Amino acid sequence: MIQAQPKSSMGPRVLTVRELAGICGCLRRQFYHLIREQKLLALRIGSDWRFNREEIERWMIHEQKRS
Repeated sequence: MIQAQPKSSMGPRVLTVRELAGICGCLRRQFYHLIREQKLLALRIGSDWRFNREEIERWMIHEQKRS
C-alpha cells in the first residue's frame, strides 16, 4: 500500500518514474499502468515520464483515504 508522505519543500518538484517508485516503494510498472489507465497525471518527454511532486502528494493522500 502506498503511504502518504508529508509535504516537503526539499527535493525536486518533478519526479521520474524511478524516483517515484523509490519514494512509494512500488514497482515502476505499477505507475506505467496508472498512466495508461489515466489515473495518474504525467508528462511525457521523449520516451520518459515526469510527475509533478505536488500532484503526486495529493494523489497519495487521496489513495490513502480510499483504503
